[in-house]
Amino acid sequence: MSHAIIKSGAHQHLVNKGDIIAVDKLTVARGKKVTFKEVLLVANDKKVTVGTPTVSGASVEGKVILHDRTRKVIGVKMKAKKRYRRRFGHRQAYTKVEITKISSSQTI
Repeated sequence: MSHAIIKSGAHQHLVNKGDIIAVDKLTVARGKKVTFKEVLLVANDKKVTVGTPTVSGASVEGKVILHDRTRKVIGVKMKAKKRYRRRFGHRQAYTKVEITKISSSQTI
C-alpha cells in the first residue's frame, strides 16, 4: 500500500488511497477532479522516495466531495485602561477531498 505526503496551501498532509482530507478552500467545483503536484514523499512497502523539495513526476489525484466552513471561533481584542473591546467571529472555509490515485514516474 503506497502513501504520500502532499503540500496544499501552507499545510502538509499524509495521504493514502481512499482517504478523505480537509484542505484549505480550492477553486474546483464539487465532484470534479483535483491534482496535487507538490508531492514531498512517495512510499510503498519496498521503496521510499523523498523529494528535494518535491518528487519530480509524482502527483496525487483526488475528487472534491464538499465545500464548507468550520464552526465559528470567537476572538477578542482589548486594550487595557482604554475602554476598547471588540468581539469577532471567524469561520474558515475548507474543501473535503477524497484521494483516488497516487502516482509517480519513478518505479516504486
